[in-house]
Amino acid sequence: MSPGAISARRSLLKRTLTGYLFLSPALVFYLVFLVIPIGMSLYISFRDWNMLVPLANSRFVGLRNYIYLLTRDELFLIAVKNTIIYATGTVFAGMALALGVAMLLLKVRGATFWRFVMFAPVVTPSVAVARIWGGLYRPAEGLANAMLKMVHLPPQQWLADPDICLYSIMLIAVWSGIGATVIVFTAGLKGIPDVYYDAAKLDGAGPWAEFAHITVPMLKPTILFLSVTGLIGAWQAFDLIFMLAVGGTESGTSPVRSVIVLALYLYQMAFKNLRMGRACAGAFLLFLIVLAFSFIVLRVLRKGGVESYE
Repeated sequence: MSPGAISARRSLLKRTLTGYLFLSPALVFYLVFLVIPIGMSLYISFRDWNMLVPLANSRFVGLRNYIYLLTRDELFLIAVKNTIIYATGTVFAGMALALGVAMLLLKVRGATFWRFVMFAPVVTPSVAVARIWGGLYRPAEGLANAMLKMVHLPPQQWLADPDICLYSIMLIAVWSGIGATVIVFTAGLKGIPDVYYDAAKLDGAGPWAEFAHITVPMLKPTILFLSVTGLIGAWQAFDLIFMLAVGGTESGTSPVRSVIVLALYLYQMAFKNLRMGRACAGAFLLFLIVLAFSFIVLRVLRKGGVESYE
């Protein structure tokens, strides 16, 4: 090999090592805080470990934790059902409501102020939101029952009735997150070229036809983004449910089975029942459910926006 070729290889090796050196902080961060914890969780999911003995002394149980959760643990299946109701209800109902509000705000004066007002709950801590709505939902002096009384409807046990407790919390989740969704939809609506609406009007299309055949198809990338990120967040719902219906800043009296979701189930299984193996197995089952829902949404909304018209 000629001296020139050797020098070129040394220069290439030096540049490569320099690149990896700059990447090393990020690689170490993801290795320590992502790869190793995921690997440990997968390892623990195959063992019967209660955290009171060293992990190495725990018993290897193979797939028994997964089989137990899917076939014998009724509470886990209830948590899956409640989580599906919570995630689909808060995400898709919230998106429909936010789209309507975003379209309305494009046509009213002072839209910036109203967007600011709607965005305020997004930056409000969950504890404060729980305290506010816990007061509104109080059976005796709460505003919710006062409004029902004005229209001659019977008062409700919003956070204690197992039939409506989960839906009461879903309403809070939609209220607290709608501001961010409105902002994203507003950006999407402003990105639709007016030429499509002008052409539709020349063809005699009405408002509904414009919405169904222009607005919704052109917003598919926005809907896809909001659906995937919203579902991922909703599957991990924990704080509002824990504070309002289980831990109880205000009530704490609702039957746990009516509101338990997967994140809450995993918390109780790991840190109250000390069944860390089953909790880790449940976490990986939750990951598979989130992955399946995300894949379905990606398949349904895979094509849209300006590209779909070209």
